[in-house]
Amino acid sequence: MVRAAVLPAVGSPLEIADIDLPEPGPGQVRVKLAAAGVCHSDLSLTNGTMRVPVPAVLGHEGAGTVVSVGEGVTHVALGDGVVLNWAPACGKCHACSLGEVWLCADALTGAGSVYARRSDDGSDLHPGLNVAAFAEETVVAANCVLRAPEGVPLTDAALLGCAVLTGYGAVHHSARVREGETVAVFGVGGVGLATLQAARIAGASKIIAVDVSPEKEELARKAGATDYVVASETTAREIRGLTGKQGVDVAVECVGRAVTIRTAWESTRRGGRTTVVGIGGKDQQVTFNALELFHFGRTLSGCVYGNSDPAKDLPVLAEHIRAGRLDLSALVTERIALDGIPAAFDNMVAGKGGRALVVF
Repeated sequence: MVRAAVLPAVGSPLEIADIDLPEPGPGQVRVKLAAAGVCHSDLSLTNGTMRVPVPAVLGHEGAGTVVSVGEGVTHVALGDGVVLNWAPACGKCHACSLGEVWLCADALTGAGSVYARRSDDGSDLHPGLNVAAFAEETVVAANCVLRAPEGVPLTDAALLGCAVLTGYGAVHHSARVREGETVAVFGVGGVGLATLQAARIAGASKIIAVDVSPEKEELARKAGATDYVVASETTAREIRGLTGKQGVDVAVECVGRAVTIRTAWESTRRGGRTTVVGIGGKDQQVTFNALELFHFGRTLSGCVYGNSDPAKDLPVLAEHIRAGRLDLSALVTERIALDGIPAAFDNMVAGKGGRALVVF
């Protein structure tokens, strides 16, 4: 038996329960978790903004040690440190054939499987976003694990599984920030803090962090922000004032709210680029008129998982970490146990802190 945070149903509170994990079958790996990040996407699964089969063990950002492998698994072995990949590419669908593995049509098929059972009543459990990282141990498909970078503690490496890949990819793959450009980052949570660091790595000349909380300014500046704006109705005007009345070259929205997306778009210069990373609900409708779309010539694009290929991007991120350009610890504002996850959700709703990290 292992302890896990179980979502019994959408809209229900998480329950800390014992679960029974089977031994890994062919093509599967069992991992003892070292740490798991608490991401806003997990919160979105609990409230129905995103949907997965339930009951489920949530958690999709994690790292740990391989404790056993099933038949046919050769790329990792007992004792290897691994990072969990919640969106493994199938390599066969149309998106994968185009090299756009972050849009793989079959990436989340594993979330519909039964991977474990509750110890108390024997009920079936689904693996959240494929990997069920909110547990002491998990069993995943072999393509859901990647070797952890050498020299990076596993508790830090957990953040590579979502926040860092997403934030780094938003800057380097989606927005393609060039040296000397100006950048605004909306939302200073875990992904936003990673995005700020990525903008600094890209050589942005001015990096403006925007958040509703004045208390996050120190966090933002430590991550690379040169300026800080407390979100208000005048945010776009303030950002233009910080950029010679032009607006930034690039805005990255990490919140997923209609008003924030619209403000991010308005904060860019004519011809600027806005990348939307935040996941919002269907009720969040963003509107534009045809004339402004023509006149401003701006680009608005979505960004899934940072438009990243984890197998290719993890070694790049590892080099930035070893060189001291990327500080994973700067994302973490709280280290908690499994039973601290509901409070971490409350903090996200209240706009407090950066990334909460479950340490096992």
